[in-house]
Amino acid sequence: MQLFTDPVSLGILASLLAGGATGLGALPIFLKKDFSRRTLDLMLGIAAGVMLAASAFSLLVPALDMITNWAEVITVVSLGFVLGGLFIHAADKYIPHEHFQKGPEGPSSSLAKVWLLVIAITIHNFPEGLAVGVSFGVGDIGGGIAVAVAIGLQNVPEGLAVAAPMVREGYSRKYAAGLALLTGLVEPIGGILGVTIVTVAVFLLPYGLAFAAGAMVFVVGDEMVPESHAAGNARLATWGLMVGFVVMMMLDNIFGLLFD
Repeated sequence: MQLFTDPVSLGILASLLAGGATGLGALPIFLKKDFSRRTLDLMLGIAAGVMLAASAFSLLVPALDMITNWAEVITVVSLGFVLGGLFIHAADKYIPHEHFQKGPEGPSSSLAKVWLLVIAITIHNFPEGLAVGVSFGVGDIGGGIAVAVAIGLQNVPEGLAVAAPMVREGYSRKYAAGLALLTGLVEPIGGILGVTIVTVAVFLLPYGLAFAAGAMVFVVGDEMVPESHAAGNARLATWGLMVGFVVMMMLDNIFGLLFD
C-alpha cells in the first residue's frame, strides 16, 4: 500500500499519532481529579529524558552520519542545531504565552489565560512534529518510527501535565482534556512541513535533523527541567530524566535493528 511506503504519508500519519498522545495522556483526569506535584514532576522528568535521547540518537547521529568532512559539522550540523534553539527563543520572546510555573512570557496580550497556556504548549509541540516529519524524510523508516514513538511517549505525561493543573484551577475535565489534545494537533503541521521540505530539497536533510534536535534540547533545558525542579522535586525529576533517556536509547536501537 502506498500509504505505508511513501515517506510523506508516513511522516504525516506518525506526527498525527504522536500529537494525539497528548490527549491520551490527559485521560487519567477522568479517573482522578488531582495529581500530586511529585507525580507531575516525575513524569515531566521522564518526558525530558526521552526528548534528550531522541535528539541525540535519532536526530543528531543521523545528521552527523550524512556529513563527509569535519568542516560540515560546524557549517551544517552545528548551525542547524543553534538555529533550532534560536527559533524557540524567538517564539518565546515575540509570541504572547504563559506557563503554569514561570507565568507570562512575550508581549502582553488580552487573551484569556487558558489560551496563553495553550499557545505555550503549541510553541513547543511544533518542533516535535517537525522532528517526526524530518526523520521520515531521511528514508529511514526505523529511525522515523523511533522518533515518533519518542514524541508520543513524552506527549503522554505532557498531556497530563497540561490537563491536571487546569482541572485544579477550576476548568472542567472535558475542557482540560480537549485543550490538551488541541495542543498536540499542531504536531502534524510540523510533520507535514518537515517531511515535505526535506523530500523536495534533500540537501536540507542534515540541517532539518539538527534544527529539530536543537529546538527540542532548548525546550528541555529552558522549560522542562526548570519546571520539574521548581517545587523541590529536583532529584526525583532527575531520576525520571535518567529513566526516560535509557528507555528511549533502547527503543531507538530496537527499531533500528527491526527495520535495518
